[in-house]
Amino acid sequence: MQTDITGRLLISCPDRPGIVAGVSQFLYACGANILDASQHSTDPKEGLFFMRMSFQLDNPSFTKEQLEKDFQEKVAAPRQMEWRIDYPDRRKQMVIMVSRYDHCLMELLWRWRSGELPVDIPLVISNHLELKQFVEDFGIPFHYLPVDAGNKPLQEQEAIKLIRRANADFIVLARYMQILSPEFVSVFPGRIINIHHSFLPAFAGANPYRNAYNRGVKLIGATAHYVTNDLDEGPIIDQDVARVSHKHEVTDLILLGRDIERQVLTRAVIAHIDDRVIIHGNKTIVF
Repeated sequence: MQTDITGRLLISCPDRPGIVAGVSQFLYACGANILDASQHSTDPKEGLFFMRMSFQLDNPSFTKEQLEKDFQEKVAAPRQMEWRIDYPDRRKQMVIMVSRYDHCLMELLWRWRSGELPVDIPLVISNHLELKQFVEDFGIPFHYLPVDAGNKPLQEQEAIKLIRRANADFIVLARYMQILSPEFVSVFPGRIINIHHSFLPAFAGANPYRNAYNRGVKLIGATAHYVTNDLDEGPIIDQDVARVSHKHEVTDLILLGRDIERQVLTRAVIAHIDDRVIIHGNKTIVF
């Protein structure tokens, strides 16, 4: 029996007095030590409460299953909580999907190999072959699923099979230049992270750097968000910008943008791995 349990508890519920006290008292009664706690309340009109609490429990009388059962009965149900506990002792399984652009993929794989991303990467899926050798040099299986107008539904089903077989916790689109169907998105709700090469909601869709150049913008940026059926409109996890001027050509914007994309996607992935994100409608609370 495992006696040392480290968990990350994420909660969303109607705001009312005593929520923090109720959760804290429950963990105290179980013998747990609270390691970190963050909370957020929305405005009184919306009246919602969000919390992330990490804890450590060294009690041989508790299993993870018993802990969750007791929490649901004693704390969550009376307070109408939506909640989950994630356990960092189990490494998350992250599948990457990519097309031809390599900068985001390289950033993720380098950080993974250096230990900065505490996940397993069971496979990479691509609709092109250019990055096959690079991925396999990292010892990661590469699956080539070419996509055209006639075979896209079939290839999506094959991708779903591969992802399910790998028991993937989430998927990262590291510049995967295909629009996922509603059927695909519905299989992995809140579990697909995309990097868009623009500071959304400005310049959604294709060719944002050309569009930004034509508009004469003074800021360019990148946005990491969860994928929904609305193109480039899912809940935003992270964003960043860089200043530009009339002296910058489109190629300059692309080079600057790629640096931002790498950083923003990495921060979003780390936040997801660390269980610091709660999705609320089309927004996120990132602790």
